[in-house]
Amino acid sequence: MKKYIEVGYGNRWLIRTEIENPDGTEAEFKGIIKPFKLESIYLRVWIGYKVLVIDMKDGIKINRKQRKCIKLILGFSGI
Repeated sequence: MKKYIEVGYGNRWLIRTEIENPDGTEAEFKGIIKPFKLESIYLRVWIGYKVLVIDMKDGIKINRKQRKCIKLILGFSGI
């Protein structure tokens, strides 16, 4: 089970936790859900259809999404 804690503009809540289950389903919660073991820190900037992700673990990636959005997120991924 993977956890993502995100802080910033563009999500439903200013601080949220997203839990990704092994079967691919996801659940989103307001605030921080503990326990949490940090694996990586990332910055996600989403403007229009383009998403720039700068991740400590995976490096820099640029993706294209199907929907248009504006987000500026500081995230923490772990278990």
